[in-house]
Amino acid sequence: MQLRIYLYLFTWLWSPTGFPRQPFVEGSAGAYNRAMDVGEMIVQRCRMKKRSILIAGLLAGAWTWGILGSARAAEGGRTFFVSSTAGADSADGRTPQSPWRSLEKVNAAELQPGDRVLFQRGGRWRGTLIPRSGGAGAPITYGAYGEGTRPLLRGSVSRNDPCDWHQEVGDIWATAAPAAIDLGLPGNLAVSSWSVHTEGGAQVRTTVTPGAGETPAFLQLECTAGGDRTNHIQLIASRLALKEGDGYVLGFRVRCTRPFAIPQLALMKPTSPWTRYGDGGSHPIDVGTGWSEHQVRFRAARTAGDGRITVFLGGALPSGSVFSFQPVSWTWLPRDASAELAVDVGNLIFDDGRAVGVKKWQPEDLRQDGDYWYSGDTWQVKLYSQGNPAQHYRSIELALRRHIIDQGNKSHVVYESLALHGGAAHGIGGGNAHHIVVRDCDVAWIGGGHQHTTPAGRPVRFGNGIEFWDSAHDNLVEGCRIWEVYDAALTNQGSANNTQADITYRDNVIWNCEYSFEYWNRGPESTTRNIRFERNTCVNAGGGWGHGQRPDRNGRHLMFYVNSARTTDFHVVGNIFCNATDSGLRVENDWTAGLTQDYNCWWQPRGTLMLFLRKAFLPAQFAAFQQQTHLDAHSVVADPGFLNTADLDFRLASHSPAHTLTSDSAPTGSGKRLER
Repeated sequence: MQLRIYLYLFTWLWSPTGFPRQPFVEGSAGAYNRAMDVGEMIVQRCRMKKRSILIAGLLAGAWTWGILGSARAAEGGRTFFVSSTAGADSADGRTPQSPWRSLEKVNAAELQPGDRVLFQRGGRWRGTLIPRSGGAGAPITYGAYGEGTRPLLRGSVSRNDPCDWHQEVGDIWATAAPAAIDLGLPGNLAVSSWSVHTEGGAQVRTTVTPGAGETPAFLQLECTAGGDRTNHIQLIASRLALKEGDGYVLGFRVRCTRPFAIPQLALMKPTSPWTRYGDGGSHPIDVGTGWSEHQVRFRAARTAGDGRITVFLGGALPSGSVFSFQPVSWTWLPRDASAELAVDVGNLIFDDGRAVGVKKWQPEDLRQDGDYWYSGDTWQVKLYSQGNPAQHYRSIELALRRHIIDQGNKSHVVYESLALHGGAAHGIGGGNAHHIVVRDCDVAWIGGGHQHTTPAGRPVRFGNGIEFWDSAHDNLVEGCRIWEVYDAALTNQGSANNTQADITYRDNVIWNCEYSFEYWNRGPESTTRNIRFERNTCVNAGGGWGHGQRPDRNGRHLMFYVNSARTTDFHVVGNIFCNATDSGLRVENDWTAGLTQDYNCWWQPRGTLMLFLRKAFLPAQFAAFQQQTHLDAHSVVADPGFLNTADLDFRLASHSPAHTLTSDSAPTGSGKRLER
């Protein structure tokens, strides 16, 4: 890192034009922006001859590099190699000749600040990468080694073999259902073993009603105060033995004197940091006044002897109600291919994107080729197909509702030269992530998973390419390619009271996503500051796989939903926004006093160009938009003049009006040359 900085210093000292446009920076976006501000001030104010300080600068840099390089080596700075074809998890991973093999081995590794994990180019892995946090000045890096294409991390499972599908009836084909072993009701799940935890002012009184005749015993919770958040009332069973990859089904009966919905159940660690031990239980469960029976499936993500099931009731259980809970059964589903489908399947991707499935919410809605339904009860996908689907398509990828990189509460991490494909949640997601760098990565075919169902009964799907959620700060995304995303390619957003600060997105190329960039932040005490969306090229918003399946078609390059946070120093500068199905910009409420939006090239040959506070502006009304909003004063509406749009070459042709649009006369948009 330091060596590259001194090479950068050399360029500045020798060049008559000052700082190069895209320096290599490893660290926070905020630090980068502050450094560049100081650097530009030096360029403007210094009048000394550059070459007179060249030798001294390089000597000092070399000396510093030697000292810091030795210190970094002394601190650790180990490198581990991972190969999906030649590796072994029993190896030490320290050389390309002795690499690790699996993503599970990487996730379990006790990494130290400064370490690097390098995946072999051309390799492929499935699952979720859970990074480790580095330290200030010593991030943990996940990158690539060798020759070939970027290492591919898939958030999907394949069902390419005709044996993966069986015909149920007519043109309905299904994946295999898991084998089930009934374990009865173990003692640690019996009524007397469940306990209740309350916090946040919630109050309940718990009693056990003994069994009578054929009616088993059940637990009653008399609620006098329900709390505000789901964790304020927790019904808990502990000491469960779990095996990684296996599935488990909890059967139970419930009723309540006042109807409500249980927000979620979780299979989790019984102590801080309260992390999840597996997937499942994320969908609300309706509870009526009469007994109803339910089954919730979990899939263990790790082997543990201290598993805990938590039924979250806070903020939902009505005050003054009596809730009855009766555990019935515990079923073991040994690991097999069907257990991979323990979470929602948000998309079916055929032949690497030649076609996609159309998600339906009831099996009776499967009426034409490509329609599919995911059964959370049996962990199966059922697909309408005229003949075995694996004989129609070369590859069938089932995208799972998981982040491909789950970085919640992680910090000081670098992802470089990776490819993330086929996850039905976020490509990179997680809250409270800071000092994160995402550089030169591909993110594609993301989203579509079931997020929740509204009180009116409408299912809501979700999935962003790269999302920074709640209290994110000092993050940088640069030089990435992002395409075919259900929601936003890039976004920082949050709810409750939080601060989002010092986040930069630059030099990225985005196409065929519902939104290129989405922002909102809420909560009366929330703040947002120093967000920079600069020199990105954004093409065909709303042109992706999910647009036609959305109930709320909303293709926009800039999607600014209701934002109640105190927002300052928010920059959208020097970008290209070309073609959108609905509009280039949508602003729901006026927080633009903190927004600098300028020097952009907009191109919308037909339809609405801007939607500002529900008022539409056509391309011919751009001057009126500028006058009324005080945005985009130096921007233009013009065809950006790409070299070859059909071949995804979004660089600018010589005649492009975007060549000298920005205040520093540098080209607008990204300068990346894309490969197919």
